[in-house]
Amino acid sequence: MTRWYAMTRANYVSMLAYNQTDTKIHGFIGTHQPAIWMGESGPAIVSAGLGEVVTDFDARGLPFEKKHEWSSPSYYSNRLDAGENGKLFAELSSTSRVGHLRFTFSASSSFVAPHVVVQASRATIITSDPTNVTFPPGSISILPDSQEIVGYSTERQDWILGAFPASSFAGYFVARFSAPFESWGTSYSGILHEGEREGYGADLTGFARFAPGTQQVEVRVGVSFISIEQARRNLESAIPDGQSLEQTAFATRTAWAEKLDRFRLEGATEENRTVFYTGVFHALQYPYEQHEYTADGTAQYYSGYTDSVQKGESYTGYSIWDTFRAAQAFLILFAPERLPSMMQSMLQDFKESGWLPMWKNIVYTNIMVGTHADSLLAEGIAKGVSGFDYDLAWEAVRKDATVPPDRDIELVFADREEHTPVEARAGLTEYKRLGYVADDLHTEAGSRTLDYAYDDWATSVVAAAVGAHDDAAFLLNRSRTYKNLWNSNTGFMEARFSNGSWAGEDAGWTEGDHWAYSFDVPHDVPGLVSLVGGNASFVSFLDRHFDGGHNLHTNEPSHHIPYLYALAGKASRTQEHVLSIAQNEYNATADGLSGNEDCGQMSAWYIFSAMGFYPVDPVSATYVIGTPFFDKLTTRFPGASRPLTISAPGTSAGRKYVRSVRVDGRVLGDPVIRHEWIKDGAEIVFEMEESPQEWGNTVEG
Repeated sequence: MTRWYAMTRANYVSMLAYNQTDTKIHGFIGTHQPAIWMGESGPAIVSAGLGEVVTDFDARGLPFEKKHEWSSPSYYSNRLDAGENGKLFAELSSTSRVGHLRFTFSASSSFVAPHVVVQASRATIITSDPTNVTFPPGSISILPDSQEIVGYSTERQDWILGAFPASSFAGYFVARFSAPFESWGTSYSGILHEGEREGYGADLTGFARFAPGTQQVEVRVGVSFISIEQARRNLESAIPDGQSLEQTAFATRTAWAEKLDRFRLEGATEENRTVFYTGVFHALQYPYEQHEYTADGTAQYYSGYTDSVQKGESYTGYSIWDTFRAAQAFLILFAPERLPSMMQSMLQDFKESGWLPMWKNIVYTNIMVGTHADSLLAEGIAKGVSGFDYDLAWEAVRKDATVPPDRDIELVFADREEHTPVEARAGLTEYKRLGYVADDLHTEAGSRTLDYAYDDWATSVVAAAVGAHDDAAFLLNRSRTYKNLWNSNTGFMEARFSNGSWAGEDAGWTEGDHWAYSFDVPHDVPGLVSLVGGNASFVSFLDRHFDGGHNLHTNEPSHHIPYLYALAGKASRTQEHVLSIAQNEYNATADGLSGNEDCGQMSAWYIFSAMGFYPVDPVSATYVIGTPFFDKLTTRFPGASRPLTISAPGTSAGRKYVRSVRVDGRVLGDPVIRHEWIKDGAEIVFEMEESPQEWGNTVEG
């Protein structure tokens, strides 16, 4: 639910709270900002110091040296310099709903008192413009008898996006301290109010001083989207009184080890291992829990759609335009215990808001294009995920496919356009009439058309699963509308105007260009190949794409493209380009990803590719074979009857070309692995060579 880390700068859309180039720590934040291009919601912020209490964000920053900083999935520590007042050692661990901090103070004299500051509200930046500042209020109550500072933050930076204001939203917190308070107070805009126990307003903090000579203070911070009482319950259930920081860190480490230890790599370099395991850690972060538990274990959550508390499990941080490609496919294999409630969470959103989520950040935000929740539900059904209502899923995806958003013929639904209705499939009005979204009527029209075609395919799969066969046939046929954007004169996809004329090669694309989107037909690769002129012409087209430097792995529309070679009879090119991307776009430094992580999608690409296959079309429940990165990879899917073992002897010695592939003894002639073959474990054996082989290569050249 909450991710805790050191805060080196104020965070907002386009800026995260930690940056590796910074040299001061201004506190520790329990953040609900799911990605760099989304906003913060109800953070909890704690800082510590020695001597005079300083609450102003800039002024309270304490210098540190990189050599003293340590970070892992379960524990963080750093040595901070408080100047003439001494030094402090800060440590941090956490659970999903509770942060656990420990400050060890080394005061310069016996007269210097330590203190801890808890921030309830701050000046917050709306959009990515640092000058666009607002002042959402917060509340603080200081409770010396129970050694607590409690309150809430109403900050929600994305409130301007979409149709759901979530007016009562707040991030509640209960910070419980291990040492008694000697004195306390509140602060507004950096001005102290000694002795005050209650505060409400903008730029508000509460603070507690401890007796001079106090060497160590632990702070456990329970958070909630429901209430202060629920935050206290979360604290006491996850990290009860008496639990040490070491115990918290060990429990969190154990939970992560349960997932990370499911993989064993042979023939991998240290850098390979770091990239791979970091990728697994990243790919398991999102979507995150929005639900909490009552005293009797009943799940409940704050719904921003109804602006009230609802029963059930709920998830948020859904970067679906990115993650429908491979990140959910990874979760289906490696976190299947989560999938039923994740699917049901989207259907709860539908029941409460009338629509499936689009980049849900507490609520539907209208960010990106397409209704790719359709794909998530269809993939779940195709891969046998149970525990959610298939009939309700059909009702939800059918609405996406058939009902235009409000004011569809009035608004262009520009990227981050403020205070618009639910975007859904903006331009569906003309998509149904013309067979494409028109560039003179809606923004990002080319991308929308291609995304809607894929979503039609996904929706047809849901329809077929519930027996709506006529609807399935209609939607499957409509999924071929991508052909309406193929400009045979230029040999590229191109957006069109409502009068049928072409809009130009640069018009209408989302985080990509006409090169990337000319390959964006993952559900009907044979149909796309036919448009281009057959396998040989398609392979030549791909060669021009890669040789011309057009494949931009930094954004998701390019992620499946290297695998298209294999589907067109040139598997050796897939093998070459996948390895090249892995080597050049990923590394084991702080700059280890060439693009934004996007809630796990960048890492999911690497993990699947390292295994030797990738879900080009996740709804089809198949994977396209590439080339494995390691001599042997063994993994255990939760609940599977046996391991998945992927053997590729010689890979570490430079053998990157596939000579043959067997799955449980089945010799594969086509470069495709079915989900049903591996979901319960399997033995995949690659025979590898140093030069291109006949396998998968029917196109000359």
